Amino acid sequence: MSNPLLNMQGLPPFAEIRPEHVEPAVDQVLADNRTAIQALLHQPGPFTWETLVHPLSLLEDRLNRIWSPVRHMNSVVNSDELRQAYNACLPKLSDYATEMGQNLALFQAFRSIAEGPGFAELAPAQQRVINNALRDFHLSGVDLPEDRKARYKAIAQELSQLTSRFEENVLDVTQAWKRIVADGKDLRGLPESALEMLLQNARQHKEDGYLINLEFPSYYAVMTYADDRDLRREVYTAYVTRASDQGPHDPRFDNAQVMEQILALRHEQARLLGYPSYAHLSLATKMAESPEQVVEFLSEMAQRACPAARKELEALRAFAAEHLGLEDLQAWDLAYASEKLRQHAYDLSQEDLKPYFPVDRVLQGLFQLVERLYQVRITQVTEAPVWHPDVRFYEIQDPDGTPRARFYLDLYARARKRGGAWMDECLNRLRDGERLQLPVAYMTCNSTPPVGDKPALFTHDEVLTLFHEFGHGLHHMLTRVDYPDVAGINGVEWDAVELPSQFMENWCWEREALDLIAGHHETGEPLPGTLFDKLQATRHFQAAMQMVRQLEFALFDMRLHGEYDPALGGRIQDILDDVRRQVAVLMPPAFNRFQHSFSHIFAGGYAAGYYSYKWAEVLSADAFARFEEEGLFNPEVGTAFLRDILEQGGARPALELFRAFRGRDPRIDALLRHSGLVDAAA
Repeated sequence: MSNPLLNMQGLPPFAEIRPEHVEPAVDQVLADNRTAIQALLHQPGPFTWETLVHPLSLLEDRLNRIWSPVRHMNSVVNSDELRQAYNACLPKLSDYATEMGQNLALFQAFRSIAEGPGFAELAPAQQRVINNALRDFHLSGVDLPEDRKARYKAIAQELSQLTSRFEENVLDVTQAWKRIVADGKDLRGLPESALEMLLQNARQHKEDGYLINLEFPSYYAVMTYADDRDLRREVYTAYVTRASDQGPHDPRFDNAQVMEQILALRHEQARLLGYPSYAHLSLATKMAESPEQVVEFLSEMAQRACPAARKELEALRAFAAEHLGLEDLQAWDLAYASEKLRQHAYDLSQEDLKPYFPVDRVLQGLFQLVERLYQVRITQVTEAPVWHPDVRFYEIQDPDGTPRARFYLDLYARARKRGGAWMDECLNRLRDGERLQLPVAYMTCNSTPPVGDKPALFTHDEVLTLFHEFGHGLHHMLTRVDYPDVAGINGVEWDAVELPSQFMENWCWEREALDLIAGHHETGEPLPGTLFDKLQATRHFQAAMQMVRQLEFALFDMRLHGEYDPALGGRIQDILDDVRRQVAVLMPPAFNRFQHSFSHIFAGGYAAGYYSYKWAEVLSADAFARFEEEGLFNPEVGTAFLRDILEQGGARPALELFRAFRGRDPRIDALLRHSGLVDAAA
């Protein structure tokens, strides 16, 4: 059987990849890699970059080349057969990764390079690759006795399967729930665009009437606009009880035990390696120095934000009682009442802005913005293989037309696609002699799809999400580092990796940038000054409430992983309730099981790392402040950000790169100002 995964040249041939190709390809490449690594280790010494590190990076790249499209397709065009093939490979890949991390001969070979006379002559990025590798050998248990190595390997394998199961349960229960509404009169309050989307949902499922599901555009429309309070409660209940024993869901998908097992195994893994908790282990590769430092940082932010958040909630309660007849504001009323208050106070709804954010204008403006900042060109390529007809493909070129990177854009929510938004690597930048492999990114959103013959029209929030993910993409794609382990986002401390993404969001509030990305879908008319002024006025609307919600997630995550006690179990609900007593301004109902679908920390790489969003937001706001001070499109500042941050990837420590760009250590002032909390800080 010809296997397209084994014969890939260039981009993945998505249409040709079948579930039955996956396991044989992974088996073949893992076997080839093991043989090649043995040969590398048995060559006559001394080991050098050219004889060991570079050949290893080529082997790793081949494995990534076949696994990356499989991992991606499992998230965006999921099927039972593909899922089965994907899950069959997880333990094999986990075993291989642990085997490499615990390979004593490989560790000693790397150490001999680090201690050898040629190390000082290597480029700083090459030295960082080797130093990171030595650190990661220790974090993989290379120093452990054999019985503990075996236990570490078993834990790693089990964790890879459990995190996958967590995500599958969330996807399955999200896809399973739906609510048919026969008459549009029962959906009073929903704007025409939302009604058309729900009608289209129904047609796609061969149903009559309007179909509400738990994909975010549908959930958001009901929670924000539906006048029917009982309907809001029903949809809210279904959404916040996904993958739990509460609400209307199949108990087979309950993540309770999966979460307990994940926490227990992570704690055991940390203890095996000599760390007091998984939080301490997690921070071994981050900027933050200790869990205590992180909790202190988050608590300080909460002290600044909570008083303002309580005032915002009091104002919302008073408005809801007076204008909406809601005397007892509940969690399922929050988005609805907030939208009504926004309209009342600022005469602005997200719906008012959507006609000005048609997909093609937003993309064109985003690309023009990037082109002005970093002197590159972005052009669409129509011949590339894709996994779904909605997917677009683009190339980034240097000013002289030389290709620099490429990316896929998968914008819309649909069935069998994981929720949320993310950037992932398809290919890393890698130089092998005269050959240069260009970076390729996957950028995925779950925005509102086109309805009927209209283009997709985005809310301002959806534009923010797109810009956020594109910032991650630029970090991956604009790197000038030729060593994959520290190119792009690789090797970047996790609590700095959100800097370029959150940095990009700032442009969505600036008039000069909005003139590029906003234009009426029928007339091309730019965003009117009155609407822009209203949008600006809403920038800090309930900003403190939004901040304390993020702080709740981050504190919950850090405490969950930092305070785990095997004798007591995860205490997941207890810790969450305690954190909420500290920072939440509106306690959710007892049946809320948000944590059961918190994929970021249970399946997405943010375990004991969710604080990174706030930590990096200090960096991103301060970085953007330089543009505010010296000119939003000042070419010297744009060039400096490109040179000092985006092109460097993980080749140097993040704090060092920030200092190079800003000329000093980061300050919190800009974040407080952008969040409307300057008065709270005074």
